[in-house]
Parts: sequence; C-alpha cells; structure tokens
Amino acid sequence: MADFRRRDSEKKDIKETWVPRTELGRKVMNGEIKSIDDIFDQGLVIRESEIVDFLVPEIKDQVIQIGGNPGKGGSIMRTPIRYTNRMHKSGRRRSIHALVAVGNGNGLIGLGYATSKDVPTTIANAVKKAKLNIIPVRRGCGSWECQCKSYHSIPFKTESKCGSVNVTLMPAPKGIGLCVAKEAKTLMTLAGITDVWGKSRGQTKTRLNFVKAIFGSLKKLNNMRVSEDAKKSTGMVEGII
Repeated sequence: MADFRRRDSEKKDIKETWVPRTELGRKVMNGEIKSIDDIFDQGLVIRESEIVDFLVPEIKDQVIQIGGNPGKGGSIMRTPIRYTNRMHKSGRRRSIHALVAVGNGNGLIGLGYATSKDVPTTIANAVKKAKLNIIPVRRGCGSWECQCKSYHSIPFKTESKCGSVNVTLMPAPKGIGLCVAKEAKTLMTLAGITDVWGKSRGQTKTRLNFVKAIFGSLKKLNNMRVSEDAKKSTGMVEGII
C-alpha cells in the first residue's frame, strides 16, 4: 500500500496563515463558497493551492516514481526523482524532476509535474501544481457482471493517450480489485476507485507519459455526456459523494 501523507508545512491552520490573492480565494475565506463542488459546478479556475487545502483538509499526496538508476543484471531501480544533466560553457548543470498525485480518496484527483534545482523545492512545487489541476472523478458501477449501482468503479470505458502510451480503463465488478500497474493503483486509490480493469500499449516504461495517460483517462470521464437512464443504471455519481 502506498504511503499517502500530508506534509508538515501543510498541517498548519490554513485560516491563520493564508492571505488570499484572488477573488475566488477571498470568497472561500469569507464563506461564500463552502464546497469544492461549487467551484466545479460554476466552472471556476483554481489559482491558489490553499483553496484546496481550505476546502478539502483531508487531501493527501504521493510522489510517483518516474526516475531510475541502473540495477543488477541490466534492470532499472525506480526512484521518486528524475535527474537530467546538461553541459554549458560554465559546466554541467543538473535539473531535478518530480511528479506528484494528490487526492482525498473520495472522488478527487490531481496531478502535478515540476522541475527545480533541489529536491524539497521540486516536490513542493509539484504538490502545488497538482492541487491547481485537481478534478472530480465520475464513479459508478458500469460492469455488466456486477450492476450493484455503488461507487466502487468507473461508469464506462475510457481511453487516453500521451506520447506513445495508450491507456484504457474499463469497469470491473466488485471484489476484482485494481487490475492495473503500480503507478495506476496510486492514482485509483487517491481517486477512491477500488475495482477497475486496465490495458496499456506503447512505451509504458516512460512513467511520466504513462501516468499522464492514466490521468487523462480519468479526466475524460467528465467530458462525456450521459443520459439520465444511463446514470441510474450505472449508479453514476458526479464529483464527491
């Protein structure tokens, strides 16, 4: 099981330390907007990560392993951070890359990618970007084998592509579990999905494109129009339950 956690800097009382810089932030602070669902319903853009911390205090984050070091026998040992080096006239310069996913385990998921010169700054920036990219996830029971109308899986098949990687997610009956890769399990757990089938094609060893394709598949669930009859038959829920 992945070790999801909130960082020490985020455990402080947001209300005491946060000074809103946008109109949406001021509305959240004044109590005019009391739920993150109101933001999604009105189509507003989140430009401050503190808005998510304020409205969803239980949100957690997890660093995705996108780096790798050579291991024994030609294998690759995965690492959370990826390093890249470039040669300049002044010498060699190193960049640090990090990919972070955030979620509350109940219908919210976000993904952030950042680059910096030191590890703490890179991870902190990736966490902020993930909160700015947070989206609701449609959940339901779209499997013909189950039809329990609960919110343990996804309502229908979805597919997305990033680079050469093509990812397909399909509804699964209750009890199957997460039949997907390790990185996909992290995103599904943060989104609150417990049963799903997964299929991928392309260079999936490129973990950055692989995770982005998974996130794109979850995002596409919100872009499809579904009739009221279909919502009732699949037990679909929009956003958080």
